[in-house]
Amino acid sequence: MELVIGGMAAVGAGTFSNPLEVVKIRMQLQGELQAKGKYAVHYKNAFHAAYVIGSKDGLLALQKGLVPALWYQFVMNGARLGTYQIAEKQGWTRRKNGDGVHPLKSLTAGAISGIIGAVLGSPFYLIKTHLQSRANERSIAVGHQHAYKGLTQAMKHIYATQGILGLWRGSSSAIPRVAVASGVQMITFEKSLELVRDLQLFPQTSWLTAFCASLISGVFVSISMSPFDLIATRFYNQGVDAKGKGILYKSLFDCIRKIHLEEGFMGFYKGWTANYFRLGPHTLLLLVFWDRLKHHHKMYEQRASS
Repeated sequence: MELVIGGMAAVGAGTFSNPLEVVKIRMQLQGELQAKGKYAVHYKNAFHAAYVIGSKDGLLALQKGLVPALWYQFVMNGARLGTYQIAEKQGWTRRKNGDGVHPLKSLTAGAISGIIGAVLGSPFYLIKTHLQSRANERSIAVGHQHAYKGLTQAMKHIYATQGILGLWRGSSSAIPRVAVASGVQMITFEKSLELVRDLQLFPQTSWLTAFCASLISGVFVSISMSPFDLIATRFYNQGVDAKGKGILYKSLFDCIRKIHLEEGFMGFYKGWTANYFRLGPHTLLLLVFWDRLKHHHKMYEQRASS
């Protein structure tokens, strides 16, 4: 049930945040391995990117990759939040006396649960990235353009050309991305919950407590995650040769080296504004949904046992 609760919360959040994910992917791929001023700027900022995609590709293009995106959210966050909730129930994230969250234990549990979720959800993240980077209008295309148009077609193509392991291509870049984001998200959300509850701003069971805590958590997640998120987007989206090997990047470290060499340090923060606007609402909705679903499940268990 912990896994289902986490998955349902993520699907609810992902439905609303997917258009911003499309915008973020396009901005992260713009000017790939090119110095500033050496490439055409199709997307000036998050708002301009949304306008350009909507006007050139059509409004529905802002929901590209929604099906694999929701599957990814359900599998990855179901495993991630579900595993963390189990650790939480066992008391593994709290201090020895049980009084309050232990920062290091919570951070570690969040990172480990994130790694588990990243590996399980990697095939869906791969296809989601491919579909969201694909432009209908060639004049605004950025990054490698993959030919398939849907989840089933993509899975068949990748399996036929690269085998079953091809569906996990790029997962080495997803592990640090989700581990960092999950570790930071869990500890900042838990500590923020404690802070808001101690201030007694709202009734103990009010959804506004989780709302305020998730607002605080979202800021820390967006700052810490952005470079890893860009690296994952580049690594997943690159084209492959006849042997299924990446054309641009041989490894995760090769990807980091080339981005830094060609685009400089700030290259890792391309699309940061889009990432911030996406992560803020997504983190907010995800953690509020998760907190509310956990609360209702706990109430159901109490009524069932009485």
